[in-house]
Parts: sequence; structure tokens; C-alpha cells
Amino acid sequence: MKRLANSAFLAIGIAAGAAGTYALFNWLDPMAKQTAEHGAHAEHVGHADADSIKNERKILYYRNPMGLPDTSPVPKKDSMGMDYIPVYAEDADEASTVRVSPGKLQRSGVKTETAGKKAISRAVRAPGIAEHDEAALTSITVRSDGYVEDLFVDKTGQSVKQGEALFRFYSPQVQLAQADLLVALRARGRAGRDIEGALQKLRNLGVPETRIQEVRETRENPRTLDWPSPTTGDVTSKSVINGQFVEAGDELFRIADHTRMWVIAEVAEADIGDIAVGTPAKVTFRAFPNAPREAKVSFIYPEMRKLETRTIPVRIELNNEDGHIRPGMYADVVFRPGANAKPITAVPADAVIDSGTRKVVLIAKGDGRFEPRPVKLGRRGDGYVAVLQGVEEGDEVVTSATFLIDSESNLKAALQSLEHQDDAP
Repeated sequence: MKRLANSAFLAIGIAAGAAGTYALFNWLDPMAKQTAEHGAHAEHVGHADADSIKNERKILYYRNPMGLPDTSPVPKKDSMGMDYIPVYAEDADEASTVRVSPGKLQRSGVKTETAGKKAISRAVRAPGIAEHDEAALTSITVRSDGYVEDLFVDKTGQSVKQGEALFRFYSPQVQLAQADLLVALRARGRAGRDIEGALQKLRNLGVPETRIQEVRETRENPRTLDWPSPTTGDVTSKSVINGQFVEAGDELFRIADHTRMWVIAEVAEADIGDIAVGTPAKVTFRAFPNAPREAKVSFIYPEMRKLETRTIPVRIELNNEDGHIRPGMYADVVFRPGANAKPITAVPADAVIDSGTRKVVLIAKGDGRFEPRPVKLGRRGDGYVAVLQGVEEGDEVVTSATFLIDSESNLKAALQSLEHQDDAP
């Protein structure tokens, strides 16, 4: 009886425990379900946020996984089958900049300058020599055979004036043409006689109009003719002496008008690209070092005349009314290309890093960050260089310790390349 009572109590306890457990599970089950649903929702939200962030990140381009200077606007593989690496907008600035610690910046003495608009001009120097103005040279010749009976100008370098007699000339052909004119004048109105024809014959022989007019007025036939100078200048060459027989076409004198002179400057081949017609030039003759003359380029010769020195002749025309400039004088010429040029964005010449294959300017971004930026350069002058592409007005460019920062940039690029190689399968 006692054993049956114990068994009954045990059964009741088990039932009560089962009921309690069941009740406990029923009480915990909504909480567990709610927790599970909350975790699932949180995981779903986390994935959704990650997808949203990923979708919001803008890919600018894809770069070569080996660090080579090659990019692609669309996904692609390199020659080894490696995927190109996407570059996002928020990472582009960080990837293209290099950081330098404040301590290193202070020790290296980094200085910057703001890029601005400047009129770039530079001095191009060249040696020059004074020469005759070729347009002011006159050759004295005769158009008929004859004899020079007397020389009135008998020295090279002698100055003559227009109309001044150079020599006394006897020519049978001129005598005959004058006689024809006299016959035509006496037979005026008769058939077969043409005054105009006789006059033209004398002009064809080069007889001056003063002599023709003299024959018409005096009705005489002078035996000789005092040959007048057609221009004013200096005799640069004389090829005749007293009593000489000359033939038609022989050059007897050469006369140069020295009121205008040429200066031929030999410009180096490397500088000729900056020189143009109209470029201002200052000419200083070594004989007159304190009297420089301002002029402009009037002509650039089309070919290199001195292959040994690799120079190209440039002509400058100068007024020489005072006669101080003499042919053969040496001069120092300073050209100022770009003196009247419009201002253009320029940076100090020291800011440009030229490795031979690239030209780079370092842009200071603040907080020790610097961006190496490739540039396209223009004219140099006065310590500055024009930047045609790569730098905008207002950019802060590094002007000192540029190679230190450039080496940091190259080191960063090299390390990135090694990282890409390690990531490659």
C-alpha cells in the first residue's frame, strides 16, 4: 500500500514536471521566435545596406593589376589573365596622392607657390654682324663696248652722290645712236625718219636722259659721255682703271647705300622656335656698348647656313643715317620673344620635375598630402614656365624639395605594384 502511494506521487510529479516544462517552452517560444525573426531581419538589413553602399560607390575606371600606366573604362583582363582593379571615386584621390609626415616636411624645407597668370618672355641671345642692305646695292655697268678715258672715282670706299660723274666713256655705238637722233631731228616730217625710234635706241644703250636732252637742244654729237652715278652711297668695289676697254655688261663699280643696314644674327637651332617676324630685339654693337638700338626681326632665313654651329640666320634692319654702323661690325643681339604675349597660367621653373620621359608638377593638397600631376609645358622665361595643361590658376605647387616628394610618390607606386602581384593568383 505504501509502495503504491509512492508510485502515485512519482507519477503526479512527472506529470507536473512535464506540464511545467511544456508551460515554460510555451512561454519561451514567442520570445525565441521574436529573437530569431529580429536576427533574420537584422541580417537582411545588413546585406541590404552593404548592397546599397556597394551600388552607391562609383567606379571611375579599372587600373592595371601590375601597376602599369594602363587603365580601362570597362572591366578587362591583362595579358596574364589577371582582372583589372576597380578604382572608386572616393579612393581615386587617395590613390593619386602621397603623404609626407610633418616632421619630414619641416626638415626638407618644402615651399609652395600659387600658380597664376603671367606674361612669359625670355631673352634669346645671339651674335650678329653688320652687312650691306642688299636692296640698296647698285651695280654700275655699260650696255655697249667702249673705253674708259678717265676715272673720276678711282678708290674703293669713296663716297659718291646721285648724278656725280664716275668716269668718262667713249663708245662708238653711243656716237652712232646720237647721230641717228640728230638726223631724225633735221628730217622731221620726212618719210623714213622716226625720232621716237632714235630716242629709244639711246635709252636701250643706257644713255642718261640728261645727255639725250642735251643732244636734242644743242643738235651736237659729243664724242664722250661722263657717266653719272644713279645713286648715293659708298663704292664697295671697283673693277676698272684708266684707259681700260670694257665690254657691254661688265660691272665697273658697285655702290652701297648705307643709310640702312642689316644685322644678321646667328640664332641657335634650339631657340629658333621662339623667334618670329616682328619679335622685338635689342642690338648692341661692340664698338658702341652704351648705345643699344631697338629693332624688330624682319626676316628669318629658310635654311641653316652654318651647319658647324647649328645656327639659323635672322635678319634685323637698322637705320644708319648717322653712318656709325659699318659693314663687318660685330653686335650682340638680345631677342625678347613673348614680350607682348597675353598672360597664361605659369609656375616657377623649379616646380617642374623632368625625368626625361615625363614632366610632373606636385600639387599641395594640404595636411601633408601631395598629388603628382603630369603637365604640358609652353614657353619658359624669367624663372617661370607656362603650363598649357595640367595645372589651373590658384593651384598650390611645390617649388622646393620636389624630388623628395617625387621619390615618396614613386615608392608608393612601387609598393602598390608589389601588393597587386601578391594578390594575384
